[in-house]
Amino acid sequence: MSAGRKNNIEKKDYNTPPKYVSLINEFFNNKIDLDPCSNLYSLINAQTRFVLPTDGLKESWARHSTVFINCPYGRDSGRGTSIYNWVEKSWLTWTQMLNPKPEHLFLIPVATNTKHFKNLIFQNFTGICFLGDTRLKFYNQGKEDVKGAPMACCFVYLGSDYNKFNKVFCNSGKCFRIT
Repeated sequence: MSAGRKNNIEKKDYNTPPKYVSLINEFFNNKIDLDPCSNLYSLINAQTRFVLPTDGLKESWARHSTVFINCPYGRDSGRGTSIYNWVEKSWLTWTQMLNPKPEHLFLIPVATNTKHFKNLIFQNFTGICFLGDTRLKFYNQGKEDVKGAPMACCFVYLGSDYNKFNKVFCNSGKCFRIT
């Protein structure tokens, strides 16, 4: 069971809704270098996309200056990974890059009691936007999922231009500077 729902054996690739894709494109000036968690139905038009079986956690993000990450929300028991691994990969990549630093933008569930929020996001990231949509409707296989997400979602930003992040996303929710 997950968030009061039964786990479905049918594989679903939850894709970022179009209204947020347009904001992501605006934020990155229509130039997203990498989508490390992509799939065949993704609406994100990144120059480089990692689609399973290519594992975005094992590939290098180092040469990419703009990265959008809508990672799997649950624990991947087959690979033994969770959101924490994606956030950690982002932070480690960011710290190893020379100036100019890359910009990383996540769309993740609001779960501020988790290890990835407490140990990585709140300690090191730049900004967060708590989305006003209480049940974000992701796309699945190219169509809007009729059931909204069972949790609130947020954008989390790691980069050097919080003012731009705030300007682009402020009408979608409440933005806060973290560091």
